[in-house]
Amino acid sequence: MKAVVFSLGCKVNECESNALISGLKQMGYEVDDKLVFADLYILNTCAVTKEAEKKSRQLASRVKKLNPNAKVIFCGCATQKEPKAFSSKNPNFLVTGVFNKNKILQMLLECGEKLSPESKVYEEMLPVTTLRTRSFFKVQDGCNNFCSYCIIPYLRGRSRSRNPQSVVDEINLSNPIEAVINGINLSSYNYEGTDLTGLITKLWQVDARIRLGSLEVRVITPEFLKALSGLKNFAPHFHLSLQAGSDAVLKSMNRRYTRQEFIEKVDLIREYFPDAGITTDIIAGFPTETEKDFEDTLSLVDRVNFSDIHPFMFSPREGTVAYKMKDLDHAVKKSRLEKLIEKKHALKEQFALKMQGKVLEFLPEEKQGEWTVGYSENYLRLYVKGDLSQKSLVKVVVERPFEDGAIATVIKEK
Repeated sequence: MKAVVFSLGCKVNECESNALISGLKQMGYEVDDKLVFADLYILNTCAVTKEAEKKSRQLASRVKKLNPNAKVIFCGCATQKEPKAFSSKNPNFLVTGVFNKNKILQMLLECGEKLSPESKVYEEMLPVTTLRTRSFFKVQDGCNNFCSYCIIPYLRGRSRSRNPQSVVDEINLSNPIEAVINGINLSSYNYEGTDLTGLITKLWQVDARIRLGSLEVRVITPEFLKALSGLKNFAPHFHLSLQAGSDAVLKSMNRRYTRQEFIEKVDLIREYFPDAGITTDIIAGFPTETEKDFEDTLSLVDRVNFSDIHPFMFSPREGTVAYKMKDLDHAVKKSRLEKLIEKKHALKEQFALKMQGKVLEFLPEEKQGEWTVGYSENYLRLYVKGDLSQKSLVKVVVERPFEDGAIATVIKEK
C-alpha cells in the first residue's frame, strides 16, 4: 500500500506530517511526501493567507486526478477554519482539523467530518521520521498573541508546550544531523516553569546541529544567547518576525515591541554571534500603513542588514481585527511587495559577499545538476560541485555569490 503525506504552510505542519509518516511506515505503508499516485492521501492544510487556503482546497482536485479511488484525509488549519469546503471534495474522505492529529492513523476507515474540540494540553505525536536531510521537531503549539492580522490563534488554540525531556529523547532517538526546533509561537514555550532558555539548556545533551524556528524579539536576552552558546553545535541563524518597521503599524498590528527594541535585539545577537544569519517576515501593505510607514520599514531593513527577508502581501483574514480595517488598493500593496523583493535579492547577495572566504559547515540536502545544494549553519544556501554524501556536515570555504546563495568548495583534509 502506498501513502502520501503532503503539507502546506509552516514547519509545524511539516513536523506533524513527519510524525504521521513515522506511523504509516510502522503500519507497513510505503510513504512519500510528494503528490504522486497513492492509495491513501493525508493532506495537511494551511490558512495563514487567502492564497494558502486556496492551495489547500485545490489539493483535493489534484489528488483526485492522481487516483480517484483513493482514501483522502484532510487536516490542519484550513479544515479547522472551514471544514465544509473540504467535505464534498471526495466521496471517500475524512475531514479532521488542527486537534488530535495524533489520532488520525486510528481513523483511516472513518469518513465524514470528525473535528475534535480544542486541546488544553500539548498533544504528543509519534517520534519523528523524515524523508529529508533536516529533521523538524515540534515543541509547542497554539498562540496567545492575537496579532490583529492573524487567524492562527483562533484555529490552533492557546499556547501549550511539550515536556522538555520528551524533546531531548525524541531527538536522540531520531539521531538527526540537524534538528530544527519549531512551534506555532516558539518564544512562548513554557512547560511547568521551564521557558525556552530552560529548554535550550536541556538540549546541551544533544549532539545534532540545533537550529531554531521563528522567534520573537522579547526572548533575545543575554541569558538566552549564553544558553545557545553552550550548545555543542548551534546553528547561528535567527528568524526574528518583524512584520513592519513603523511603530504606528506595529501598534495597529498588536505587535508588542518597537522598531528601536527590534534593532537593539539584533545588535545584541551580533555581539554573541557576529556571523549570524538574521532573517525575517515583512507584511507589505497592512491597512494602516502609509508611505511614511513603509519608508520606515525599508530604512529598518537597511539598518539591520538582514541576511534574507520573506515579504508577503497583506491578506485579510475573516475573524481577525484587521479584517474590519479598510484594505489598501491592490496596486499599492503590489508595488510595496515588489520593492521588498528587490531588497531581498540585494540582501542575499550582500550576505554571501560578507561570508566570502569564511569556513562554514555545509549540510548537503539535494542534487541539482552538477551541484550539491544545502545550507550552512548561518543559513546561507550553498552550491558545492560534485555528489556529496547526505550523511554528515562538511567543512567548506565560501567562494563567491551564486544564484540565491554562494558557491563553496570542500576543504580537503590533510
